Amino acid sequence: MFSPTSWRRTALACALVLALPAGLAVAAPPTPATLTLPAAVQHATERSRQLAAQEHSTIAARAMAVAAAQLPDPVLKAGVDNLPLSGADRYRIGADSMTMRRIGVMQELTSSDKRRWRAARFEREAERSRAAGEALAAALQRDTAIAWLERHYLERMAAVLAAQAGVARDEISAVEAAHRGGRATQAAVLEARAAWLALQDRASELALQQRSAGIALERWTGLAASTPLAGAPDTSALGIDPAALEALLEHHPKVAVLTRQAELAQAEAGLARASRSNDWSVEVALQQRGPGYPSMVSFGISVPLQWDRARRQDRELGARLAAADQALAERDEVLREHVAEVRGQLAEWQSGRERITRYRDEVLPLAAARTAALQAAYRGGKAALAEVLAARRAEGEQQLQALQLERQNARAWAQLNYIQPVKEHP
Repeated sequence: MFSPTSWRRTALACALVLALPAGLAVAAPPTPATLTLPAAVQHATERSRQLAAQEHSTIAARAMAVAAAQLPDPVLKAGVDNLPLSGADRYRIGADSMTMRRIGVMQELTSSDKRRWRAARFEREAERSRAAGEALAAALQRDTAIAWLERHYLERMAAVLAAQAGVARDEISAVEAAHRGGRATQAAVLEARAAWLALQDRASELALQQRSAGIALERWTGLAASTPLAGAPDTSALGIDPAALEALLEHHPKVAVLTRQAELAQAEAGLARASRSNDWSVEVALQQRGPGYPSMVSFGISVPLQWDRARRQDRELGARLAAADQALAERDEVLREHVAEVRGQLAEWQSGRERITRYRDEVLPLAAARTAALQAAYRGGKAALAEVLAARRAEGEQQLQALQLERQNARAWAQLNYIQPVKEHP
């Protein structure tokens, strides 16, 4: 029993717990300080239920392959033969000499060749399921990487826009001061305000894109959209050899799925060919008659008769062979399609790298130098304020264009770098 003092202490402890903030009541799951792209891809791979489902499908097919290689279960047979339905011995089992109680077993003797092809069919099914899992993993990792890169570059673009908005506010103040001093027109004031409002509108649009990218990344990784991102990976190098592109795409996950599908169709054709041979069944039965009559044993075989092989077994074999040829043709066509698609992505990435280098080494330094020159000329009374403001806006636009170009190039990099699923991450 609790004493009054114990009750008071317990009540006070409960009150203190209830008074705690909700966030302190239950510890939140740990969130990384910063999220790198490889870590995001790893999180997405580990939490995917699609990949787990595909793995279960592979396990199921392999288990079926073991079962398909076995002989069918024997059949226990029991019954009564020649039971009288009329006369003095009606319904009496042991009275008539012809009435027999029978018990026996029957076994179907499926050929080893047929059982081997049945097992091979499920083995090919397991391989196709495993290849489909590889294709899912590659697509998952690619989409996660693209979502991470989208959010990263959108955040950088938002920072540039925020800096431009600050400059635009300063421009409004400068133009208004110049207008009061008679050195700028009312139209210049209105133009500066319109430029600031346009930046605000673009910032709102960019903020929406940021939220969408954060939601997409959270959908793949399960981590909060507010988790800060680490630095971007080096997108100037690829993890594939462009010279060995066709050999690489021979093992592309989507091509591998069709390759396994073709192998499955070939296994089904092999099974259809093996099915042209009959499966025999053997049976042994013990028959017991009434007292005074000897017991008997019976045995026999059963053989299916293929009366119309040309229209049944041969037609089925022809259909399976045609399906195997179809799968091979589809596989070859998809391989050609992927080679062309990846070549286009590679050309896009290479062109993007050239343009990024041009922007970084020539376009952006030239824009910054032009802005600095006009500012110096304005201070010396040799340039108008409108020219300085226009140069600043042009420089900001080119910075945004450079980031947009890096964003597009990073997407092409992700599509190329995750052609195959990455098994391990640093």
